[in-house]
Amino acid sequence: MRTAIVALTVFAVPMSAHASDWVFDSAHTSAQFAVKHMMVSTVRGAFSKVTGSVHLDDKDVTKSSVEAVIPVDTVDTREPKRDAHLKSPDFFDAAKFPTLTFKSTSVSAGAGGHLSVAGILSIHGVSKPVVLDTEITPETKGMGGKSSRGVSATTKISRKDFGLVWNHALETGGVAVGDDVTIQIDAELQPKA
Repeated sequence: MRTAIVALTVFAVPMSAHASDWVFDSAHTSAQFAVKHMMVSTVRGAFSKVTGSVHLDDKDVTKSSVEAVIPVDTVDTREPKRDAHLKSPDFFDAAKFPTLTFKSTSVSAGAGGHLSVAGILSIHGVSKPVVLDTEITPETKGMGGKSSRGVSATTKISRKDFGLVWNHALETGGVAVGDDVTIQIDAELQPKA
């Protein structure tokens, strides 16, 4: 689902000695999610065309920030009927709420060299605080000598917290769709032009 969403979250101590601005390379960025189905299997899906911007401050990582936008209509679980249901008012209501967004509120050092990125995740018209456990690769030079960075971020949310409450009771007990949603964000950053 999200998260994103979202994304998002992209910080680290850059190799250069100044603050720098980056943008998501949408072709190499996705927001993935995983949720239990029928209490026995895990359904995985992803959103594409993720856009966003990142400000990195190598002198003080706490001054870094990120914003990301995820189009709901890009949801893909490899099952067209399920994707259509996810876009419907039962879930994301893409017509009314076409995007998922994330905006950071703080960045701090986390465990094992990771960063802890706190921010506001907005889904289905509901905004809630989340914390993303974030790992970022060092700056590298790619094809044509262009700089890039890689980011991986994870978090877990309750979909009900965001108003995504549709479900179906099973005859044997339990429900069709789990509440907990694991979010994995994989992003590639390019320097802002």
